[in-house]
Amino acid sequence: MSKRQLLFIRDVFLFTFTAFGGAQAHLALLLKYFVKNVPYISEEELLELNALAQVLPGPASTQTLVGIGYKVGGLKLAIITFLIWIIPSAAVMTFAAISFAKWDQKQKFSTILEYMQPIALGIVAFGAFNLAKRVLVSQLTIFLAGAAVIVTLVLRNAYVFPIAILIGGMISSAIGTPKEESELRVKLFSNINPKKLIYFSSVLLLFSLLGAIINRTSPFSLPIRLFENFYRNGILIFGGGQVLVPLMFTEFVEMKHYLNGSSFLSGFALQQALPGPTFSFTSYVGALSMKTFGYGLTGQILGGFVAVMGINLPGLILVLFIVPFWEDLKKISRIKYSMTGINAVSVGFIIAAFILLVKPMGLNAMGIGVMTGTFLVLNYTRISPPFIVLAGILLGYFI
Repeated sequence: MSKRQLLFIRDVFLFTFTAFGGAQAHLALLLKYFVKNVPYISEEELLELNALAQVLPGPASTQTLVGIGYKVGGLKLAIITFLIWIIPSAAVMTFAAISFAKWDQKQKFSTILEYMQPIALGIVAFGAFNLAKRVLVSQLTIFLAGAAVIVTLVLRNAYVFPIAILIGGMISSAIGTPKEESELRVKLFSNINPKKLIYFSSVLLLFSLLGAIINRTSPFSLPIRLFENFYRNGILIFGGGQVLVPLMFTEFVEMKHYLNGSSFLSGFALQQALPGPTFSFTSYVGALSMKTFGYGLTGQILGGFVAVMGINLPGLILVLFIVPFWEDLKKISRIKYSMTGINAVSVGFIIAAFILLVKPMGLNAMGIGVMTGTFLVLNYTRISPPFIVLAGILLGYFI
């Protein structure tokens, strides 16, 4: 490994332990560590990688960072970068889930986290508000977002998400794409290696089908089903961590009852206080799911591992497959215009998630006050979520 690659790994560690604030803040840090401090790639290349991550399902920050690693040192360095980025926060969230399961019996954990749930709701509301301002700029996008809210609340089914995303993308692509696009599309697909395309598709389908072909009575069935559940969601999540919350809540709390709303919100709020990828929250959900079905410490650790790997693998495979021909792909107007509808539907999911997440709290004056205060602080000051979450933990501990 070259000196430049070792220096890059050092900077990945620095980025991992300072990357607070979600995808938007992460982009500024990526610019600082990998363009300004040491020019591993150009600013134009970084912005293009970030744009690629935005049009792919999966965690945008993770895909952008892995893409940088691929450009600097190929596949090996990209995988090392991925592991350095996800392991620390996933390990902390798995430990938090194990601790929650133990402390909750003594009422201590729930007492300490009394203010965490409304803080988490304030963070979700702030994310929905900011995304809506950028995305809901036309009658079509407002209509698609509203339809997504209604369908999510009425049907309460995990399969609403992929179907709504597909329909939203198709509608906006059909309305906005110029007719002259067809010639460029033919040129692009003529440059794709058919063997790579078949290999890529096979890997995605193989993992997606694992949950269906394993007998449910197998002692390994729950970890494998969890992997399939998170892998499937990893294929369907557009919009990053903000969309992750409604997907996870609908499937694992509302539908499957693997954990309750209180523990879900507490884990989400805690994750906001950590650096690293928002998708590490899935390790918390996976570990608690295993605890619900009577698995011990080893099983909970396994649950955290399969969850975070399952949710991240589709995005990792996608970005490593697409980066080599991104120069052609980014010219396709159909992809660009379909993202308008996909983003609008994603906003609808977040709004629906907020409504569903508020229900367990009820008409609690204290909770509504903390939630509103969190939203106002985030909207009108530069205080970041980790400091608000830390303040909430301290209030729960001392009051």
